[in-house]
Amino acid sequence: MKKKRIFAICDLEEAYVVRLADYLNEKGILPYQVLAFTNLESLERYAKDNEIEILLISTQAMTDEVREMNIRRVIILSDGEEPGLERKEPMIRKYQDSDSIARQVMSYAGEAKAADMPENCRVLAVWSPVSRCGKTMFALTLAQIMSEEGRTLYLNLEDYSGFEPLFRTTYRSDTADLVYAARDKSQNLAVMLEASVQTFGSLDIAPPAFFPEDIREVSPGEWAQFIACAAAAGDYRTIVLDIGSWMQDVTELLEKCARCYVPILNDPVSRAKVSQFDRNMNALGKEVLLSSMVRIYLPEVTVRSCSAALLDDLAYGRMGQFARRLLEEEGLKAA
Repeated sequence: MKKKRIFAICDLEEAYVVRLADYLNEKGILPYQVLAFTNLESLERYAKDNEIEILLISTQAMTDEVREMNIRRVIILSDGEEPGLERKEPMIRKYQDSDSIARQVMSYAGEAKAADMPENCRVLAVWSPVSRCGKTMFALTLAQIMSEEGRTLYLNLEDYSGFEPLFRTTYRSDTADLVYAARDKSQNLAVMLEASVQTFGSLDIAPPAFFPEDIREVSPGEWAQFIACAAAAGDYRTIVLDIGSWMQDVTELLEKCARCYVPILNDPVSRAKVSQFDRNMNALGKEVLLSSMVRIYLPEVTVRSCSAALLDDLAYGRMGQFARRLLEEEGLKAA
């Protein structure tokens, strides 16, 4: 039997660390054996003879000696980041629910693997600093049109998609389940995708998250890893990401996409938001990404139906005409 990798938790608060380790082992939500340590001496003795894949260690217990131990990845468990304290390691909050801690641990583990986007699959992102700009209608239209030329997956990464009432459907699983399946190599992501996605015409739509909290802790690096796995598992030629405003460090994901479409509006408030976004991007040294973003003013559309017919209305209406012209101009779709 293959030995499980070790995820160690070290905290001087014994009741906390034992309770957290017991919960994670009992739930089985991590592909690791979870071990609890309440002092550095026992942790050091164990690390001498065993490799620790991930160590989650409290701020109070962290020392320079820990960095010299046989540990592949160290994450700080903080009860409040100390002002001016510089850390090489990523940090997560101590006092939150155990499932959130597990998700964040796996996010950092996924980043360490640094998965690349698939070469044989175009990943198109739709994102905007402006609200109520028609982003989701355009993303759905874009996905529907791209599906005419090859297998396409639409992935909604918003807090609230509203897709169940919009398409008059129900989902038995959601995107969070697919992300976890991609993490856990013992699960067959291809089978889960086949069972989870709903196909409208030629377009596959992944079930959006039931609860925003289930995807908020997924890092851009882990999204990239999941997308690469989904592209391979589903043999997708195109994946369209409809990204909400909640995602932290969203530019990390946008930089990995073949195109990023940014719907904007022309009213004073929207222009001010876009201006602030531009200044932030320049300050962060993201000029290359900024210049590659395709800014678009979308036509107004009226949603006449709450069903799968909505996709046909979009693809062959004003939004579809706009999207087809745009894709032809960019060489992403033949005339």
